[in-house]
Amino acid sequence: MKSSKRNAWIGAIAIAVTVILSFIAAPTTKIYIGSSYSRAADGYGAWYAYMQQQGTTIQRWQKPLEKLETEKKPATLLRVMSHLREPVLLPDEQEWLDKGNDLVILGVRSRVSLSDFHTLQASPLGEVKIATRRRYQKAKQSDISLGDRFGSVVWQSTRKQGKVLFSTTPYLAANAYQDDLNNFKYLASLVNRKGNQLFVDEYIHGYKDADVKEIEGEGNLIDYLAKTPLLALLVQAGILLLVLIWSQNRRFGQSTALETPVIDNSEAYIQALAGVLQKAESSDFVVEMVGREEQLQLQKALGLGSVPLEHQTLLDLWVKKTGKNAAVLDTVLKLPARKRRVSQRDLFNWLAKWRILREF
Repeated sequence: MKSSKRNAWIGAIAIAVTVILSFIAAPTTKIYIGSSYSRAADGYGAWYAYMQQQGTTIQRWQKPLEKLETEKKPATLLRVMSHLREPVLLPDEQEWLDKGNDLVILGVRSRVSLSDFHTLQASPLGEVKIATRRRYQKAKQSDISLGDRFGSVVWQSTRKQGKVLFSTTPYLAANAYQDDLNNFKYLASLVNRKGNQLFVDEYIHGYKDADVKEIEGEGNLIDYLAKTPLLALLVQAGILLLVLIWSQNRRFGQSTALETPVIDNSEAYIQALAGVLQKAESSDFVVEMVGREEQLQLQKALGLGSVPLEHQTLLDLWVKKTGKNAAVLDTVLKLPARKRRVSQRDLFNWLAKWRILREF
């Protein structure tokens, strides 16, 4: 397979894997904090199961609040917020109260007090564990259901038709308090007043019935893509185009052929032979060949021709031509005749002496 085709296939596979992972690992729209479906420490799955074990009729509501139609008797809606909100009612919540229903909101924003973070709050059902410093200080004493000298943790606000209870902590009966049944019992007492129908709002956590998903355009992939901004689609298409161009190794110009390097056979042979001799730890051959060549170069410099001379003859002619001592020359000429392994250090010293002789 050619390199360009192989790169194209690799690019296509990479794009396919990216698309698949996008669908599998894409961020979910569900918010599990405070959800009765969640078994995490900040979820309410354990409290929901507790209510069912107590024989309490409790339903999960997965539609907008304005679509919650109750029977003739009033109902209570529990909203566990995933993020702190202001203690102000929304229009649909106010409409819900105007119908004579009750509302319990866990997780409203209030000022941070000087109290300890972990406290035990007294209640008719026993001590309730609270993990927050936030206290609401504007509630009347008669409206406080749970609190201390720093302010209220849970308080109520009575309206003309219904009643709303607020809590500064969204974790009043979270799964983290499974070993503290007083927390579970206390929240149960807040929502079980007057025998109302009881609903837990899961719509605010992203859980929606099938008909709601279809109405809101979340029923299938086509509806999802239809709501995707055009600019985002163009950016994604541009990125895919650049990936394809890169994967096929194309350039915005004429291609240039690679030049095949010319191989020097002599140099390659020398390097290969040197490698073999090095592994065999055989230096006598190298000393002999290099010594012969150095001697010929020295004879040419002295004008003595290109035929190797005898050892003593060369020494005599060296003294006659240069007038210098022949001790160094005698040393370098004797080394090849020893026929023994020479260390790397001695070899370098021997070559340095030849260099000195050539500079006479």
